[in-house]
Amino acid sequence: MPIERIKPDAFPAADRIEALKELFPEAFADGAIDWATLRDLTAALPAEDEDENSEHFGLFWPGKREARRLAGKAAEGTLIPCPGEGVDEDKTSNIFIEGENLEVLKLLRKSYKGMVKMIYIDPPYNTGNDFVYDDNFIEPLEDYLRRTGQIDGEGRPLTTNKKSDGRFHSKWLSMMYPRLRLARDLLCDDGVIFVSIDDNEVQHLRMLMNEVFGEENFIAQVVWEKMYTTKNDSKMISDCHEYILIYAKLIDSLPIGLLPRTKEADDRYQNIDNDYRGPWKAIPLYAKGERTHGRYPITSPTGKVFELPPNKHWLYSEADVRQMISDNRIWFGRSGDSIPNVKRFLTEVQQGLKSKTLWKYDEVGSNDSAKKEIKELFGDISPFDFPKPVTLIKKMLTLCNDKSNIVFDFFSGSATTALAVINFNNEHCNKLKFILVQMPEATPADSEAAKAGYTTIAEIGKERIRRVIKKIKAEKAQELSAEDEAPDLGFKVFKLARSNFKPWKDYHGDDVAAIESLFENAVTPLSSGWKNHPDALFTEILLLEGYPLDSAVKARAEFGANLIREVSCPQHEKRLLVCLDDAISPETVRALELQPDEIFVCLDSAIDDSTKARLDDKGMIKTI
Repeated sequence: MPIERIKPDAFPAADRIEALKELFPEAFADGAIDWATLRDLTAALPAEDEDENSEHFGLFWPGKREARRLAGKAAEGTLIPCPGEGVDEDKTSNIFIEGENLEVLKLLRKSYKGMVKMIYIDPPYNTGNDFVYDDNFIEPLEDYLRRTGQIDGEGRPLTTNKKSDGRFHSKWLSMMYPRLRLARDLLCDDGVIFVSIDDNEVQHLRMLMNEVFGEENFIAQVVWEKMYTTKNDSKMISDCHEYILIYAKLIDSLPIGLLPRTKEADDRYQNIDNDYRGPWKAIPLYAKGERTHGRYPITSPTGKVFELPPNKHWLYSEADVRQMISDNRIWFGRSGDSIPNVKRFLTEVQQGLKSKTLWKYDEVGSNDSAKKEIKELFGDISPFDFPKPVTLIKKMLTLCNDKSNIVFDFFSGSATTALAVINFNNEHCNKLKFILVQMPEATPADSEAAKAGYTTIAEIGKERIRRVIKKIKAEKAQELSAEDEAPDLGFKVFKLARSNFKPWKDYHGDDVAAIESLFENAVTPLSSGWKNHPDALFTEILLLEGYPLDSAVKARAEFGANLIREVSCPQHEKRLLVCLDDAISPETVRALELQPDEIFVCLDSAIDDSTKARLDDKGMIKTI
């Protein structure tokens, strides 16, 4: 079996091209797409050219093509583990990532494609005062590293999008488009996404999500009552709501959960005739319209005859109604001579309620209740101006109707999503996992957060999770017995950084010395400082090979001459055996007998040609 080389993905959308190639093999020649042939093969489908004369319905803005290209551009960074910043890091599956979310989404795409059950995001609102991500379409990673002080240069991670700017809406849409497109790839077929937004961009976001997720996968546009007081200093009308757009990945595959029944809903059911089947509620026996065999007289126990007026019919056949009367399922009122109704028993209705599109503050919380939640943790310090309440996200988790999959939030902010998952698991004995991504945006110098020592929003989010975990652990310590399975009350932290692989720089000149230098530099694919942080390279290998960040890792004790770590996860049939030692000893080569479900990864420089020849027969070998 030939030895393969591991290298960063140059073309992350290769799987889509392969799918297209499988459908239309005739449209590919010499590794390129023959567009004329593809047009002929799809001639039955209407097509529009994107020029100034083409007209068709859709959302268009200056910069859309660049946003599309940015979504397909390969990731240039990696994620490095930050031991000591999380809680119970060796046992947890929860992840907090500090970094620019577009680059992080690209890095996670291969490992988490089709694995996320629910996404919730609360992106920056486009108010003219708030910030939007100012993406650099040429070098997004370099731009991020420069902004966050990881390389020379200064700058804020975010930039103000003024309403006076002629591309006010365009900038915001260009920021959202590639992130939503990549996020859709992460959702499983029965996955769902919730997006918070206000009046400034809701109409544009709705059209954008129709394009990315498909209009047929739209579920609802929820109105959330974010405050219950009136702002008399408002210019025109006091704003008290926001929106939550809900879309499915594939709506036919999505089972939306029911909300718990309320006491108010159950109190509508009574048992005024002491029926042995319990509480019931009277519902009409008739409906509008004419129907065959649906019009006949019904006689009550007192002898009163009921006939329907024109354009109405009884819901059941005459024989069925007679059977229902004998079974005491028809109610004629206390006196026995009122218009008949069907008795709907509480035990026969769904044990839950459908969600409405209006979510009131007294049901899911408000901005005010969210601030109180934070103050309880931080001792009367409120580091966020407009946090979301935990109860709001918990309602989404209920509708999500899942017990053990991944919940993803790549605009983490105050980390409310993590707290909602932790509390939801704690209350329902579920095993949901969270992945959060947050830019290390600097806190304003005069803010309560900065005065308390929190320099970035990411730091506040991590500290909030730590404090909630500490609180729940203290409560759980008295409840759990030795036999109980402890919930996942932990998280581990990763940060976005430059890749350990040297970037390839295209050269278009004719300087022979420069060309030779370019190739000499590429002989060793890894950057010179990777040995200072070998775990960072190990994590990058996991992502490049498509293994999630919470994969199980253990040292293989039978290889005493080298450190070999085994990586496994339920999503992969094969296990990775990774060795980053400078040299693979002959003893290891002799002992290495790979099973069909194992892959061995090592440095290319760690094995000579004769060793490679011997390893050829050992199974699947990959080198760096």
